[in-house]
Amino acid sequence: MVTVANIVGARPQFIKYWPVSQAIEGHNETSSNVIKDILIHTGQHYDYLMSKVFFEEFGLRDPDYHLGVGSSSHGRQTGEIMARMEEAIQTEKPDLVLVYGDTNSTLGGSLAAAKLHIPVAHVEAGLRSFNKYMPEEINRVLTDHISSILFCPSQVAVNNLRREGLTRALHDGQLMILNPSATGVNRQLPDVSPDNPLVVNIGDIMYDVLLCAQALATHPPQIMKELKLNPKSYYLMTLHRAENTESLERLAEIIEFVNAISKGQSVIFPMHPRTRKVLDHSGLRFADNVVMIEPLGYFDMIFLLKHSSILLTDSGGLQKEAYWLQVPCITLRDETEWLETVESGWNVLFRDYHGQHHPSSSGETAYGDGQAATRIVNLISAMR
Repeated sequence: MVTVANIVGARPQFIKYWPVSQAIEGHNETSSNVIKDILIHTGQHYDYLMSKVFFEEFGLRDPDYHLGVGSSSHGRQTGEIMARMEEAIQTEKPDLVLVYGDTNSTLGGSLAAAKLHIPVAHVEAGLRSFNKYMPEEINRVLTDHISSILFCPSQVAVNNLRREGLTRALHDGQLMILNPSATGVNRQLPDVSPDNPLVVNIGDIMYDVLLCAQALATHPPQIMKELKLNPKSYYLMTLHRAENTESLERLAEIIEFVNAISKGQSVIFPMHPRTRKVLDHSGLRFADNVVMIEPLGYFDMIFLLKHSSILLTDSGGLQKEAYWLQVPCITLRDETEWLETVESGWNVLFRDYHGQHHPSSSGETAYGDGQAATRIVNLISAMR
């Protein structure tokens, strides 16, 4: 039996864990080498609409541990996650700790495990915006360099790690073959460690999620009717990153941009609690065509995205989902770690936007085939 501690704490991580949990359940039904799944929720997102609603929507079981760290400064929150995570890891003694993305939960959980000499596997390894003023970039780089297994979403991510000296890549960084017995995985996995890490291109876990969600969504949600929307008659927007909400000058610039390009067009804006708090105290205002609503669940959000005419966002996940759904995206940042979406023409940074997109409709995706979770579980099950 292999014991894996899955660490989540923020909305995107609950979503990314979903296909992994399903893949583990499927594996355990057919294999004698059972994977024990320990779910640890740091409590980084504690608001109901940012946390529990996603457990309910995806049918996730209750976490084995809820650390309840809550909101705080980056340093204090990361330190609190480390301290509380250490106790849970010492109790469970997992064979592997699996972390997702680039949040403080990712870094705090990774550091706690590494200091206890528990191997860390990082899902979404190798992403780089090359802006170290972003807290997410610091979290990514540090997590990658203490991980034993680096699960990359694309060839670009593999290449980023190579430039940083992480050169031991399965299949030379090409997408992992699904049958582990044909890949030499069983021979390679036992000796992975922070000193001998293994880089694996598994494709993007969020593509798994999107394909599963589309298969499950047999009936249109009520959200379009509630908001009185017609397909392709509105823009969709999200805005939550610290770089955009902690500087009033930056926030004012984005508001001016959104107001200018959306004249005469409804903009649906599910608002993050952080953004609402800043707007309430800033005196800054979007134009009247920007309709502010409460945060949405994943399925409602994907449905709104699919039927929007343009997405405006600073979310990494939504950039990719727009790319897969072929919805033009304007990224409200100065750079993006999802370079392939920009190269395709479906995504453009807001400073480079000149009123039109030039996307490629090749039908191909740079992010695998929607079976990343299966690849993760195949590798984990090969551990001895």
